Amino acid sequence: MKKIITLTLFISVFTGLFSQKAVATHEQLETFYKTTTCIVLDDDIFNTYNSAIKTAVEQSWTITPYKFITMEEFKALRQKSEYSFLVRTKVFPENDPDKVVYTFLSLVVGEKDKNFEELPEICSFPLSYYNVDYEKYDYKLGALLLFIENHINLTYNDQTLDETNILQYYNNNIQEIGTKTLYIEAENLASDVNTKTKISKYFSGNIKVSNSDEIMELVDNKDENAVILHIVSPPENASSTGKCYKMLISVADGKLYYFDYHNITKSKPGKFLKTDFSNLDK
Repeated sequence: MKKIITLTLFISVFTGLFSQKAVATHEQLETFYKTTTCIVLDDDIFNTYNSAIKTAVEQSWTITPYKFITMEEFKALRQKSEYSFLVRTKVFPENDPDKVVYTFLSLVVGEKDKNFEELPEICSFPLSYYNVDYEKYDYKLGALLLFIENHINLTYNDQTLDETNILQYYNNNIQEIGTKTLYIEAENLASDVNTKTKISKYFSGNIKVSNSDEIMELVDNKDENAVILHIVSPPENASSTGKCYKMLISVADGKLYYFDYHNITKSKPGKFLKTDFSNLDK
């Protein structure tokens, strides 16, 4: 996988498509806990990302002290081991026949005499296909940060978890989904499961077909009963190829209940599918 820092960094989350590790080493995590985390802001002061990440960090980041820095400050500080960095990156997965480029939110630790690509990676989370509007994910950032914290603490405290079993560990949480309410935006549902009536044929749990404003409120309030969908797929007007990644996350603590992906075709759009609902009911 090739990663470059323009406005955006990335690390693999659970799938062999990407080459980076999904679980940092125990020693790397110990180093991270001792750092101050620098939240790297975009140079474009007119986009919505900066205000969204500031709000999300102030509401949700508790694992380390933090401060906000510019891209120029990041370049000056990235070789200092007393700092970690939360930064977006533009990512080119290796051996991807679809040649898709992604944006990820990633956490790295500073290290002397290392290029950016060589910095120890602690955790990363896929935000979107590259160049997808910020508004498709910025209102969910608080929940995504909670996942990152949860993932770090989990893998630090349980050293049996690694790249070979972390996905199965998270997907075992599906058994608890029936005690929660799923909130999924209508635009992220396939046409044959875009109403509660249609969904009920495949899923017996609680669900609400929702919108971004309601989900933002749930994230801000850390609603204990709410689980939201984060989806990574091409824009509506893009080619019907590539992969669609689907994650169900608790807004209260960032717990991951479900992770899967599918290859996008005309019959399987970049949406949450009826097969996903069937998987939840197993």
